[in-house]
Amino acid sequence: MTTPALLLLALAAVPVDAGPAPPNFVVVFTDDQGYEDVGVFGSPDIRTPRLDAMAAEGMTFTDFYAQPICGPSRAALMTGCYPMRVAERGTIKQVHPVLHEDEITVAEVLKTRGYATGCFGKWDLATHSQTDFHEDLFPTRQGFDEFFGTPTSNDRVVNLYRNEALIEPDTEMATLTQRYTDEAIDFIQRHKEEPFFVYIPHTMPHTRLAASPRFRGKSPRGLYGDVIEELDFNIGRLIDSLNEQGLAENTYVLFTSDNGPWLNKNKGFADGRLPRDHGGSAGPLRSGKVSTFEGGVRVPAILWGPGRVPAGTTCESIVSTLDVLPTFAALAGAEPPTDRVIDGEDVSPLFHGEFDRADPDKAFYYYLRMQLQAVRQGRWKLHLPREKESPGADPFAVNRHIAPADRVGFGTPFLVDLEADPGETTDVSAAHPAVVQRLLALAEAMRTDLGDHDRVGENMRFFDRAGPRPTVPPVPANKRHPKQTPK
Repeated sequence: MTTPALLLLALAAVPVDAGPAPPNFVVVFTDDQGYEDVGVFGSPDIRTPRLDAMAAEGMTFTDFYAQPICGPSRAALMTGCYPMRVAERGTIKQVHPVLHEDEITVAEVLKTRGYATGCFGKWDLATHSQTDFHEDLFPTRQGFDEFFGTPTSNDRVVNLYRNEALIEPDTEMATLTQRYTDEAIDFIQRHKEEPFFVYIPHTMPHTRLAASPRFRGKSPRGLYGDVIEELDFNIGRLIDSLNEQGLAENTYVLFTSDNGPWLNKNKGFADGRLPRDHGGSAGPLRSGKVSTFEGGVRVPAILWGPGRVPAGTTCESIVSTLDVLPTFAALAGAEPPTDRVIDGEDVSPLFHGEFDRADPDKAFYYYLRMQLQAVRQGRWKLHLPREKESPGADPFAVNRHIAPADRVGFGTPFLVDLEADPGETTDVSAAHPAVVQRLLALAEAMRTDLGDHDRVGENMRFFDRAGPRPTVPPVPANKRHPKQTPK
């Protein structure tokens, strides 16, 4: 039987109707770069002239969201779905999703409109391992024509692949930022006569940090600053290449990060400030990576597209990586999947400065692992009641990634006015009971639809299901909290 993913790939062979050339897309996705780790977002000591220029020539997003950790963030970007929703191989809900082959990626959607597609960097959707992974879930099996990169994070080593062939075991990490960019530029040059989608999920600044000799020791922020400044330089090379080839006015370039800063790489879990800190800074936002406080999931984002994206503009609406698939599909004249729930929405009007067309009722749901921990609508964010050490967040129930002060539970709903209190310090629920009730209702509806640690949602996907549908999310036995119901 033909699967939806195979059907999409088959449709890619259908000739595209004549008409205006569909736009090109480039997504630059850094790893663990904090909200404030860009000059235009407030960094006092990291120099990012090319990102700052992108912002001056394009659009910054003040309220752009990813997911709290690496693999889930990539699953959301690729599928337009919350990680809880997507199907995984073997039905098990892993910490880093093992994206099922029948999930449909943004690359597969764009292939139906004749796009050339390339992925250059960290994949992290075929298991979170440099050696023990599913080769048949590599980018080349999920809609990408070419892959040059690594299976997952650089915690210890980086094994470098071209397509599905290992070409450099334990490669030199300091070369990766330039080499990913070189490969992306070469791909664009070879496919400039057709529409293209280029995805550059950089290895850096995930630790271990490494910068090339040209940048090492140059930033006042230390090695972390060196790494960001090298990323900035190479993003500039990419922009220069698009300009030189006459592609700029038909290309959207989106820069963002996969989650907030890795604070346990900094002294005292503080925002990165010292030259010896190897993690980033969330600036005015609370906490960082592996947290559903704003610092864990709100990330810097810049959109560049001369002649399409109005220069020097700021979007203050809620936008997220979930919106990439439906937005790119709309701009390309493609159809997003209709046989499944897609959580993202088409925000292309916002890309063009039509901010009055933003959905005023749009909500964002904050999941950590298997647990729905908060919901935001407009200026209001509600932290839902939860234990300090919640079984739903395992293996992060005891969260050693964030500061002790942020390892908290909530006995009652905790309402924050993010416009007045981006640091999430003050509960204003007593003054706004109607807002609390509205957000609690949204949370309950999402639990029914998508699920929570103690229930499987109606639209959670299990393509490999054998036997009865699970009633609680199936998790690996070694990741299960003692309080969790066995699967």
